[in-house]
Amino acid sequence: MNFFKSHFWYNKSQRNGVFFLVILILIVQIVIVFIDFSSDESTTVNSKEVLSFHQQIDSLQAIEIEKRKPKTYPFNPNYITDYKGEQLGMSLEEIDRLLVFRKTNKFVNSKIEFQKVTKISDSLLNKISPYFKFPEWVQKKNQKKQKQNSNLSLLGTKQSYYKSKKPISTKDINKATAADFKTINGIGATFSERIIKYRTKLQGFSYGYQLYEVWGLEKEVAEKILSTFTIVDKPVLKKVNVNTVSFKELLKNPYIDYSLCKMIFEYRDEVAELQDISELKNIRDFPLDKYDRIVLYLVAE
Repeated sequence: MNFFKSHFWYNKSQRNGVFFLVILILIVQIVIVFIDFSSDESTTVNSKEVLSFHQQIDSLQAIEIEKRKPKTYPFNPNYITDYKGEQLGMSLEEIDRLLVFRKTNKFVNSKIEFQKVTKISDSLLNKISPYFKFPEWVQKKNQKKQKQNSNLSLLGTKQSYYKSKKPISTKDINKATAADFKTINGIGATFSERIIKYRTKLQGFSYGYQLYEVWGLEKEVAEKILSTFTIVDKPVLKKVNVNTVSFKELLKNPYIDYSLCKMIFEYRDEVAELQDISELKNIRDFPLDKYDRIVLYLVAE
């Protein structure tokens, strides 16, 4: 009895303290239960600030991923291991062909020989060959061989040029025939037809540099053509009114794709009517480098 009495017997001030403590606990509980502390403010997930923040995070993540990628240093392709070959993107068969070749105590001394032995694709060869590092004596040997081949090729080109030189029917590039173009060294049946087809698409060459736009035509070959043929008379092109032309008709312009056509129509709707064709330059992201060729087929009326 005395044991319980010693634990539950309090004087008046202690009882008051316990009473006030109980009251305080009850008040806190009531406040927690009946008062809403949630904020009315909401954060828009798609706000510019949030999107910008996420873009910064993605950018930092991309940089970090790029830093973690293993770097490729110059190496001698004769000593590629299974692990190294896999890192470079080679298949097990390609690596095995190299290892079998090396077991014969032979070496590959150029990227062409490497491809011949391993049979890797052109795309993979172009990707990894810049890192090939052959011994200095091999490099000098390759350079000497390349120089000899270059001289032989140049000699053959000159001989072929003088042998195949034929008279042309015209100097006007817009009237030249396929046979005329084929008198240029490096131009065969395929490219001569391709040039004429592109010339038809343009309604004729208005600028000499438009020849460089012919798909697959090398710059050196194009320069040979322009040294022989010139634009005697500029073609008379069919122009369309940019203020009234339809979307489908505007797409026929050889220098206007779908996205640019859409931008022109949006700008036309915005300004109601273009007073001058040069207003196209006001369009955001307009390809100014193509302006002179685009307006060949347009007029603002």
